[in-house]
Amino acid sequence: MNPTIRRIPVSTLDIPELQPYRTLRRPVEHMKAGIFVAEGEKVVRRLLESRLSVVSLLMTDEWCAVLFPNDRAIGTTARMGETLPVYVADKRLLESIVGYNLHQGIMAIGRIQAATPPDTLFRKLPQPFLLVALDGLVNAENVGLVIRNCAAFGVDAVLVGETSSSPFLRRAVRNSMGTVFSVPIVSTENLAASLSRLQREYAASIVAAHPHGEHTIYQCGLAGNVCIVLGNEGGGISAEVLDVCTELVAVPMMYGTDSLNVASASAVFLFEARRQREPQK
Repeated sequence: MNPTIRRIPVSTLDIPELQPYRTLRRPVEHMKAGIFVAEGEKVVRRLLESRLSVVSLLMTDEWCAVLFPNDRAIGTTARMGETLPVYVADKRLLESIVGYNLHQGIMAIGRIQAATPPDTLFRKLPQPFLLVALDGLVNAENVGLVIRNCAAFGVDAVLVGETSSSPFLRRAVRNSMGTVFSVPIVSTENLAASLSRLQREYAASIVAAHPHGEHTIYQCGLAGNVCIVLGNEGGGISAEVLDVCTELVAVPMMYGTDSLNVASASAVFLFEARRQREPQK
């Protein structure tokens, strides 16, 4: 049996429980509180279907009827026995919250899971593994798109370096389309050291996505233990991280194009990695 909901009609947003919905433009406050915002039907559904803790939901009466028929919530057995608070408001009230065209009157607050130490993740990785590391990726939309690509191509985990934006920022969650709830995310306080350990102890190839790489993606072996490193939108991969990369690999460009957007580059690299890793027929 799915968890139940507690339907709470509201006529104002000025109650303490709804404070996170009023502060969508203040992501630092959310990060400090260990929470994130999910916007839109698909993202909220994926949150409910995940094993992450749901703090509350806010939506119109129409959405409540669609998502929670008979006052039962969709979700996994991880939420068995829970009662989820669902705040129901008039559409006009929800239109006063920033970004209505994006959230369409359906939002949720989730709790960021406790961080998994990199060493713990490394010990549990399948063989061979495919990882992605983010070095200085600061644009939340790009982070979300990269996470979505990682989910699509079966990446085993994403290492988020100390200079990258959190994948749980509102815009990152939205652009990931909720796939951030299913892809293992590991934050590291020293990405270069974590990558060095992967190479030293797990025989991993640390592949830098680099516009001036010494090899092209067609010449790079991506079938073994591999971590693909993606860098800052403007400055690329930091010198410290480049020093521990075992290969600098480029996507061949035409018509004078010097590089791809980092999200597009991630899709190209991950498609090629998945192609190489599929059993040959």
